Amino acid sequence: MSADRNWATDEAQSSKLVRKAKESPFVPIGMAGFLAVVAYGLYKLKSRGDTKMSVHLIHMRVRAQGFVVGAMTLGVMYSMYKEYLAPKDPDEK
Repeated sequence: MSADRNWATDEAQSSKLVRKAKESPFVPIGMAGFLAVVAYGLYKLKSRGDTKMSVHLIHMRVRAQGFVVGAMTLGVMYSMYKEYLAPKDPDEK
């Protein structure tokens, strides 16, 4: 019986994730961008030249954080546009 409840909970969590992603689409974009920047940085780790490992990792971290902050900023601007500037339907509550 508990396996059935866990499955129902997992289904509810995945549907909740999909719903949240539709409400704020820039969150998954920021997460994907973060992973892409980190993957690219790790791929380029061997060909970093004379750069120290610590400097390379710090630059990779700053780029990844910059991507996430940029995505969050765009998400906030998008939600503010939807809330305050977008034309609203008179039928909608």
